[in-house]
Amino acid sequence: MTIKTRFAPSPTGYLHVGGARTALFSWLHARKHGGRFVLRIEDTDLERSTAESVNAILEGMTWLGLEYDEGPFYQTHRFDRYEEIVQQLLADGHAYRCNCSRERLEELREGQMQRKEKPRYDARCREHYVDPDEPHVIRFRNPTEGEVVVNDLVRGRVVFNNAELDDLIIKRTDGSPTYNLSVVVDDLDMGITQVIRGDDHLNNTPRQINILKALGADLPLYAHVPMILGDDGARLSKRHGAVSVMQYREQGLLPEALLNYLVRLGWSHGDQEIFSLDEMIELFDLSNVNKAPSSFNTEKLLWINQHYIKHADPARVAHLLSVHMGDLEIDPALGPDLVEVVKVQRERAKTLVELAEISAFYYKDFDLYDEKAMKKVFTESAVAPLERTRTALTALDEWHPQALKRAFDEVVAELEIGFGKLGMPLRLAITGGSPSPELDMTLYLVGREASLRRIDRALQTIRRLGA
Repeated sequence: MTIKTRFAPSPTGYLHVGGARTALFSWLHARKHGGRFVLRIEDTDLERSTAESVNAILEGMTWLGLEYDEGPFYQTHRFDRYEEIVQQLLADGHAYRCNCSRERLEELREGQMQRKEKPRYDARCREHYVDPDEPHVIRFRNPTEGEVVVNDLVRGRVVFNNAELDDLIIKRTDGSPTYNLSVVVDDLDMGITQVIRGDDHLNNTPRQINILKALGADLPLYAHVPMILGDDGARLSKRHGAVSVMQYREQGLLPEALLNYLVRLGWSHGDQEIFSLDEMIELFDLSNVNKAPSSFNTEKLLWINQHYIKHADPARVAHLLSVHMGDLEIDPALGPDLVEVVKVQRERAKTLVELAEISAFYYKDFDLYDEKAMKKVFTESAVAPLERTRTALTALDEWHPQALKRAFDEVVAELEIGFGKLGMPLRLAITGGSPSPELDMTLYLVGREASLRRIDRALQTIRRLGA
């Protein structure tokens, strides 16, 4: 049997990290077992579903690299199929029409709550004839006896009494199908073998199983993964910071870093923290998913992201970084090789945004010096080292790190000063105070023309400060 999993988001907003983790777990399970991964857009909520949200979901999946083998399928394209199943259930006696008014249902609910009973439909229309031409909904005739046993791949054995389940609506008055019907039909038609989803859907599972049984269908296996909490123990939401996958891209995270963090958010393999994609596929097992909720830790995510910035192929980091350089109105083609800049700067940044900001000085002159550093090092004693360095640099036949280092050493020897007397003002002159590597490499990447121009500017600043 071919393993087939699915990710089935509702397009009512962005792709959030909880959904992305569910997609990742489903994707990994399919890949591990040589199966297929399906993307389904559950857009039956016509009022809240938007094309923008669909695009955001597709964009997020593409950025994360979670390629799907089938889909995307849209539930709004399958209404005829849902209607066919509704009519089949009616014909087989597994569904019935209900014309109870909204007012009656509200009154029923209020009375049950006052009596501290579980709110539920009282099956009033189960045996009543309802004219098909009058406004009505279609309800599933849920079994009233026995129990539904869910052998959950994460939570273990979960038992539901049918007597606790009411007759849920499967078709609304306007003719549209409800979530529990469309999901069942889709999973059946698409041959889904494992349903991996958030545990907020657990209470829907016995209802869906009963519909599948009424259709004489084989049941998929279910795995309900626990929710993600914020640092404060509340359910993760916007107030905890970024929760949209694409927000993390905008904030400078690498997709492989976010995937690595998400796979560890509720799953573990010993004490290992860093996983390549191949390792995730090889090692992932639903039986090792935690039953308890996981807490989102932004600092841990940034630590993992920094690891990937340090250890990923510099060419890949440069490719992802170029977008953030563009956000700073920098064209990386008009300056040093961005790959070389990544190599010397990547130890100093936790995000690509930070990496872009501390690397901007390689490509364009900065507006301001670091105020604290300027007061400390732009003194009269810095004038001679900077002037002599400028002369030495102007005389260089070639501009490469070795030649630059020799020039610095010659200036220090000639002036009989410690290297710091030259290095500190020169570094501030060239970088403005941004973190940078050795001075010879820094000036090499900045280039001759910009380096000389910035030394001149520093000398003018020192004279102005001393005036």
